Amino acid sequence: MTHAHDDLSGLLSHAEELYRDTSFSAVRAWKRRTGGLALGFMPIYVPRELLAAQDVLPVGLMGGGEMEIIRGDAYYQSYICHIPRSTIELGLNGSLDALDGVVFPAICDVIRNLSGMWTMLFPGKLVHYLDVPQDFDPAVGGAFYRDDLLHLSRKIVAHGGRPLETERLRAAIVAYNRANGLVRELYELRREQPWKVPTHELYLLLRAGLVVPVDEQIAMLERYLAFVEDDDERRPMDQARVLLTGSFCEQPPLGLIKTLERTGCYIVDDDFVQVGRWIRHDVPTEGDPLDALVEAFLHDAIASPTRWCESEAKGADLVRRVEHSGAEGVIFCAPSFCDPALLDQPMTVAAVERAGIPWTAFKYAENAGQFQVIREQAGTFADSIKLWSGA
Repeated sequence: MTHAHDDLSGLLSHAEELYRDTSFSAVRAWKRRTGGLALGFMPIYVPRELLAAQDVLPVGLMGGGEMEIIRGDAYYQSYICHIPRSTIELGLNGSLDALDGVVFPAICDVIRNLSGMWTMLFPGKLVHYLDVPQDFDPAVGGAFYRDDLLHLSRKIVAHGGRPLETERLRAAIVAYNRANGLVRELYELRREQPWKVPTHELYLLLRAGLVVPVDEQIAMLERYLAFVEDDDERRPMDQARVLLTGSFCEQPPLGLIKTLERTGCYIVDDDFVQVGRWIRHDVPTEGDPLDALVEAFLHDAIASPTRWCESEAKGADLVRRVEHSGAEGVIFCAPSFCDPALLDQPMTVAAVERAGIPWTAFKYAENAGQFQVIREQAGTFADSIKLWSGA
């Protein structure tokens, strides 16, 4: 790691510094040390293994947070979600100058448009719209996706990156398997003992891991896991266990997550920072590693709002997640004007209602700073679960 963190508070302070640094100082420092390329990516999923294998630092772009939007508002209508406007603002104010380009995965029409704007606003930078398949037949969607990844790889080489080599890609898969496995381990520990892994701490680690090399991310996750596993001072409280869903792209403010926890909610599952959990299990390291990445995307990915699923599948998946996590209720927590999340919500609400699972819903923006209404709503929901669930 860049700094020595001898205690939990020091580790979390470092993670919060990385989370709040919209000028991406850690990325700039990495580029000075290595001379490598840095590519941003929008926040749900790209195969970071491919980038790392070509000596590229993958940098997660999660919007501008509480930053004031001035020029970015000129590029989108008022009924569009907040994250594209803040991303444009970061580009125009120089915060993203350290990036050699941006990869835009297929999330929604707004992000597709954002990739076009980026091409016009920042000529000479690498821009790639990763148009992922919605047909999961290996001969159709698999061939399409593999070709798209190779196209991205060739663009990286054209911008000065290292050519893609099989063994380097395999090694990158091994490294990210370790990082993603630690994330899954922390999610399981939180499910079993949520008082040991407060969600606002886990969230900071996930966000910090988006702007550092994978070996640094692994070190941070290992240290945090060791700290909390050995911490006997954190005690369970009588709080409601809830699953938070809908926040897969534009992320909620840290203050909102803390507010939910303070109102009596243990968040035992969520949709935050999905890139480390998009693939459910380790990517196989046998055979051709590029084929392994493609196969994992086709057949081992989560049921995201951006991913086509059979009718009722997303609702059934949410109910399974509730059962696995032991959640006592569901909070639908989506950004305002997020078409994928809000279009899926009626289907998933119907599924949890059929299963008899309590739920509530609200919307947010990444730059929100006042949470009183959410505090009252979530607190009432938590109280109702503790008072009347199972009655």
